[in-house]
Amino acid sequence: MTTEEIFFHGIPKIPYKPDAGPRDVLRFKHYNADEVLLGRKMEDWLRFSVCYWHSFCGTGADPFGFPTLQRPWNEGGAAMETAKRRLHAAFEFFTKLGVKYYTFHDRDMAPEGATLEESNRNLDEITDLALQLQSKTGVKVLWVTCNLFAHPRYMNGASTNPDCHVLAYAGAQVKKGLEIAKKLGAENFVFWGGREGFMSLHNTDVAAELRHMASFFKMAVAYKEKIGLKCQFLIEPKPKEPCKHQYDYDAMCVIGFLKHFGLDSHFKLNIEPNHTTLAGHSYEHDIVMASAFGMLGSVDSNTGSPDLGWDTDQFPMDIRNTTMVMKTVIEQGGLQPGGLNFDAKVRRESTDPEDLFIAHIGAMDAFARGLRNAVRIIEEGVISDMVKERYQSYSSGIGRRVDEGSASLEELEEFIKQNGEPKVTSGKQEKYETIFNHYL
Repeated sequence: MTTEEIFFHGIPKIPYKPDAGPRDVLRFKHYNADEVLLGRKMEDWLRFSVCYWHSFCGTGADPFGFPTLQRPWNEGGAAMETAKRRLHAAFEFFTKLGVKYYTFHDRDMAPEGATLEESNRNLDEITDLALQLQSKTGVKVLWVTCNLFAHPRYMNGASTNPDCHVLAYAGAQVKKGLEIAKKLGAENFVFWGGREGFMSLHNTDVAAELRHMASFFKMAVAYKEKIGLKCQFLIEPKPKEPCKHQYDYDAMCVIGFLKHFGLDSHFKLNIEPNHTTLAGHSYEHDIVMASAFGMLGSVDSNTGSPDLGWDTDQFPMDIRNTTMVMKTVIEQGGLQPGGLNFDAKVRRESTDPEDLFIAHIGAMDAFARGLRNAVRIIEEGVISDMVKERYQSYSSGIGRRVDEGSASLEELEEFIKQNGEPKVTSGKQEKYETIFNHYL
């Protein structure tokens, strides 16, 4: 293989053409990276990232069918040579798409060896090449994570495994992952507990497993500080799949865990909306809840099919959803150092190389439209003024004391004695929804 090898023939750098027609799908019609909104470039509000595992390691295989995606970068050669081809293909894609970030698991980047030492050598060699390509292109790592769920050793969990030998292996793997994050200048490091949970309570000591997971996180924090790694730690919630129940069920569950074990100052959350809907919440629920507590760090931007009960990792195309997400992002002042990572995969039936571009372009345009909508909603202030008016009773008197946390039950009783039964006030839900739809 030579570094001049082209993987995406006939596809140039994707331009912005707002007047492009409906069939002109290899153009951005809404995403204009340099457009300034609320004092910040669009690319800085959105901070798009391509995920390595779905886009370049994915094969289209599912539990019912063999691989359907025959990618030239995954064909032939020894495992390490294939890994290098894959990396060159990825950077060609990043630069043609025009994104500044990518994300990966350690085992996506380099093949696992027969021993931990061999795995680490493989990772060192491939990330040496990644560092060269980053320097050449300017593309950066949004976040690194360790695959602590796929190997058979982790079938009963990693940091929550009943066998401390397995926990120790996971710790050694994370140690190397943190070193790689520092080497590549990653802005975040994600923990996703794919098998941190249980299939049956009959053989599970829940309290012990939660203690061990907290201890594991504390060791990671200590090593991050020891090596001088300057990045944000993120935990990604998911309620189920592959486990029957996973400890990081949703945003509030993770926040409670972090606060209980005194870890909340060291972590924020990486929210994946497809996971949120699996927990029975609305698409934007965990993003809003995490942000409300100052804990929203990044977003794995995907969606799922609401009629299915599993994680389908589809590209987000719903403008209502992207508007809700971007409204929350703007209101908290942005996602930096996090971003919008497309943890999404083309359908196994979408087999053409251009489909990978089309999927990302469509999702980036959807978020660009959502951003513009959210800016209008915030600038015009119609909805925010209505919300403020709805809560005006907390701006003075007994309401203000309740809001400040200084009221007592005796005071509330005295207030009712003086003012009697409260009036019924309409929530005006349909009015809010109608006004919101005006901006879409």
